Amino acid sequence: MTEPFSQRKLMRSSKRLTSLKNREEHDRGENEMSARVQEKAAPQIAEDNVKRRQIIEGARAAFLEQGFDAASMNDIARSAGVSKGTLYVYFQNKEQLFQAICSEECEAQAETLFKVDPDDVDVEGTLTRLGVDFLRFVCRPDKASSARTVIAIAERMPDIGRAFYETGPARGIAMLSDYLKSKVEQGVLAIEDCEVAAAQLIEAFGATTFKPMLFNFGKPPTEERIRYVVSIAVRMFLTAYRVHKALD
Repeated sequence: MTEPFSQRKLMRSSKRLTSLKNREEHDRGENEMSARVQEKAAPQIAEDNVKRRQIIEGARAAFLEQGFDAASMNDIARSAGVSKGTLYVYFQNKEQLFQAICSEECEAQAETLFKVDPDDVDVEGTLTRLGVDFLRFVCRPDKASSARTVIAIAERMPDIGRAFYETGPARGIAMLSDYLKSKVEQGVLAIEDCEVAAAQLIEAFGATTFKPMLFNFGKPPTEERIRYVVSIAVRMFLTAYRVHKALD
């Protein structure tokens, strides 16, 4: 009676081991297949990114040359050096293309220009560097052209105007505001509303540099002019908000 029982027990154990082995082989096979799929997909993803970049650059050139309203999808395809069919694979219409261009530019502006170190004790130097880099970026002719286009179409395409502002100006103000808040907490600055103060400073940077370009009133400012305007704006800002410690 013991022997059949032991045999049944051994058989059950053998079946469990076989099942576990089969499961491991199945999982290993799936992992290997997944890895092969990923290896095959990687070049395709890279190719798609290159093609998408090619289309965006072509659209940017077409919009700058002809304006948003005048440029057609045929013009964009020709400028990008792709077929119209390929163009529609990536973007359904020129509105999507223009929104992609604006989002890309705004994100680049926010991530590169408004990243500041809250632990940097040189507030004047930090704000000066930010202001100079900001004006160098926005005072390029193509940036003013993009802003004009957004303003022109925002009323009939509010989603584009909203996306442009949220990913660009609003994000820049928020990032600068966070920096100012850190300086208030450190007792360096005394600001009642950091969001308003950040917007005021950015406006002071662009009021006599970018804004004339926006309305085709002035040319891009020189490096000397940029530094001159930024120095005045920062000096005025710190006069209003810097904490002045009492002398003993």
